[in-house]
Amino acid sequence: MEIVLDLGDVSVDVVRKDIKNLHLSVHPPTGRVRIAAPSRASLDTIRAFAVAHVAWIKRNQRKIKMQKREAPREYVDRESHFVWGERVMLYVVERDGPPSVVRRHRTLILQMRPGATAADKQRVVESWYRDEVRRAAQTVRAKWEKYLGVAARQTFVQRMKTKWGSCNPLTSNVRLNTDLAKKPPQCLEYVVLHELAHLRERTHSPEFYALLDHGMPQWREVRRMLNDLPLTADA
Repeated sequence: MEIVLDLGDVSVDVVRKDIKNLHLSVHPPTGRVRIAAPSRASLDTIRAFAVAHVAWIKRNQRKIKMQKREAPREYVDRESHFVWGERVMLYVVERDGPPSVVRRHRTLILQMRPGATAADKQRVVESWYRDEVRRAAQTVRAKWEKYLGVAARQTFVQRMKTKWGSCNPLTSNVRLNTDLAKKPPQCLEYVVLHELAHLRERTHSPEFYALLDHGMPQWREVRRMLNDLPLTADA
């Protein structure tokens, strides 16, 4: 069961797990604070741990808050968008027929019915991004499943405001953020490896990081790049 600690201007989500030590993390893109605590740890112990790290929490939240945001998109001609880390130019074609998105070199062709609103266009483009992640993740997932000797049951792609990905070791399901289609391909590689590694090691233990180090020695640089890239405007 998840509880929330109120430390004044800092809220901390607490999740109890079958682990030995307390683990504190601050998650982009919103600066959400989370403590994974041993099942038997008292609430007073967890609170004392959180209070002792308030300065560290705020420092990391400030860093996330200062992270660049993408300009709000209006989905009009010659507007810049990103696909797998590359800047592309959007062109909108009004035509009767099913909405579609086609990438051609440095352009993104969005076909919409006449009178479509910006919200309509956004839904179509985001659906295309979702399909891009789903398609790319098939190859990446197979690669890291073979390396780790694991098999995810299902991979879901969805909008996620607080995580780039997640894994439920109990169901073996992995979830990926739609916005990964905007980032360089190695970001998807890192996130998939990270989440699948939880099927071997549920916690961020030394063994977990050893799996990352051996499979992707540069993962820390990729993680830093991912967290330093601009967030979506509504994140």
